[in-house]
Amino acid sequence: MIEARHLRVLRAVAATGSFSAAARELGCTQPAVSQQMKALEQSTGTPLLIRTGREMRLTQAGEALVRHASGILAGLTAAEEEVAAIAGLRAGRVRLVSFPSGSSALVPTALAALRAAHPGTRVSLVDAEPPRSVEMLREGDCDVALAFRYDGAHAAEDWSDLVVRPLLADRLVGLVPERHRLARSASVAIAELADEPWIAGCPRCRRQLVEVCEGAGFTPRIDFATDDYPAVISLVGAGLGVAVLPELALESVRPKGARAVAVEPAVRREIVALTLPDLEQVPAVAATLDHLARAATR
Repeated sequence: MIEARHLRVLRAVAATGSFSAAARELGCTQPAVSQQMKALEQSTGTPLLIRTGREMRLTQAGEALVRHASGILAGLTAAEEEVAAIAGLRAGRVRLVSFPSGSSALVPTALAALRAAHPGTRVSLVDAEPPRSVEMLREGDCDVALAFRYDGAHAAEDWSDLVVRPLLADRLVGLVPERHRLARSASVAIAELADEPWIAGCPRCRRQLVEVCEGAGFTPRIDFATDDYPAVISLVGAGLGVAVLPELALESVRPKGARAVAVEPAVRREIVALTLPDLEQVPAVAATLDHLARAATR
């Protein structure tokens, strides 16, 4: 295998015409230059220099290698500089995937702080609900996945192969029309909503809703289902039913015509940032995780 340090020596010998002159240029000893040239010839399996007295002349193979050496060494220098920039957070790219309420409530604050601290780091964002977002991480389609899982869910996810950065516990709240009989209640037992028409969210949240309601002794009558939280809130506000939503989903949407109430039993979902163990060592990814954690505490 040809080493970059050997190419530098060969180029110096070709430019100066002797081992001793190359040694002076490189700041090393003449025997060191000689040893490195021998090692390079062993690596290539062919003579690179013809030694005639004090003169050094390149063989055809030596000329070819010198011709390529400048481009190789320039490319290596550029690569070293780019890697150093990424390691120092002067450059870098992070592919982030997040569920919609995380994208609206946590991601903007985190990315604004990241850009202010490290303007050379670029972050792309794609929306996806878990488990799809977690699959994207494992398949190499993103670097960080913002995800969630419900406390006590029957089909708990196995994240043992991932780095899990806990961010916050997001409590579910009830949402009823503002003229609903329970709209002024401090808290509502979910069983009190057994006879109401329901508006359900994403498929995962829908399953959780059914589990919670069945645990309270009834099966919810779901009249509408949509992944769009603003649509859920608008449907409730129009008096078409009741819903249970994460508090995070209400942070960036004004619930016009609807009122949030605490529900019992309390149900929470754990919001986390996920990455792969090797990716955690990448400075830009580590910085993104840190800023997501800070955004979750505000």
